[in-house]
Amino acid sequence: MGLTLENFEAAYEKVREVTLDTKLVYSDHYSALTGNKVYLKPENMQFTGAYKVRGAYYKMSTLTDEERKKGIITASAGNHAQGVAYAAKCYGVPAVIVMPTTTPLIKVNRTKSYGAKVILHGDVYDEACKKAYELAEEKGYTFIHPFNDLDVATGQGTIAMEIIKELPLVDIILVPVGGGGLAAGVSTLAKLLNPKIKVFGVEPENAACLDASLKAGKVVTLDAVNTIADGTAVKTPGDLIFPFLKKNLDGIIKVPDEDLVVAFLDMVENHKMVVENSGLLTVAALRQLDVKGKKIVSILSGGNMDVITMSSVVSQGLILRDRIFTVSVLLPDKPGELSKVADVIAKENGNVIKLEHNQFVSINRNSAVELRITLEAFGTEHKSQIIDRLEEKGYKPKVVRTNI
Repeated sequence: MGLTLENFEAAYEKVREVTLDTKLVYSDHYSALTGNKVYLKPENMQFTGAYKVRGAYYKMSTLTDEERKKGIITASAGNHAQGVAYAAKCYGVPAVIVMPTTTPLIKVNRTKSYGAKVILHGDVYDEACKKAYELAEEKGYTFIHPFNDLDVATGQGTIAMEIIKELPLVDIILVPVGGGGLAAGVSTLAKLLNPKIKVFGVEPENAACLDASLKAGKVVTLDAVNTIADGTAVKTPGDLIFPFLKKNLDGIIKVPDEDLVVAFLDMVENHKMVVENSGLLTVAALRQLDVKGKKIVSILSGGNMDVITMSSVVSQGLILRDRIFTVSVLLPDKPGELSKVADVIAKENGNVIKLEHNQFVSINRNSAVELRITLEAFGTEHKSQIIDRLEEKGYKPKVVRTNI
């Protein structure tokens, strides 16, 4: 089967049996920020927490009874795992899922909750996939690839059908890229329905396997990937879907991890939504589009983030936004000096959350000891005001690395 309009229509009808109606959300925040009309496609709100159930369920519907009886196996960093596990449960088929050891706990537990057997293996998806192929060969399981499968890509592409039905005059669709299955399905169907729609794939800067492959004109494998966007930490894009990506994508946007951290806070504060790092790629990419007055849809591919990762991202986001910072000042080791510094900060409405007092920064303690103060501020301008006031009082403040 190929990525044809007939197959997309069949998949669209099929996946409606298990998907929620994720209506577009207009973003006042990002529209004002970019000068465009920005809409969010919240696939993070799907029952399994991600779009992956679309491809998994449609693929399961295309299998023969014999293929299902063998049992299903796949490899996934989490969201495809849950999609396959849920689809297998719907069809009464046993499923084995191989996941990287770095997969967030919430994704592992939810996959198990659908009745699948989970095997943790390797540090990244590619290593887990190799193990899954070995087990499929050894045990005779039917393998369902998370992205390098035309049926799976067809199921994922149904997102484009929904976007265009709801927003017929959409100009640009931004789609996250890991191995390329979602991007292949969405871009192909979008071009079939309206060739004028531009579709851009968005990759993590340090896991941009598709960008490297498109530049080389063939599928290439990265030596390593290093990104907080675990769901898109893929070394090699799919070779079966690569021709569709090459033909239908209008370009690739690469996003650094720091932008994902800031995007997480933006989504929580402005839209009250939890979106995982891979799902935030398209939101972070909005700042890189040099267009105005366009109707843009950012696909939020998933929202399965464990609380430990969430806590870390929030902390780093506050630091990057200058909402939390640490400043070092030198002061004489005499009673009352700490009170004077605290008074300066209080008058500027700074909120002290941690103090570190180092008496051994200088041989002469009477001359100077170091005080490191971690503060909450309202943002960059407020941070500068506090630092300026400390400077005026003669404390020679120096901003240092914040550890919280």
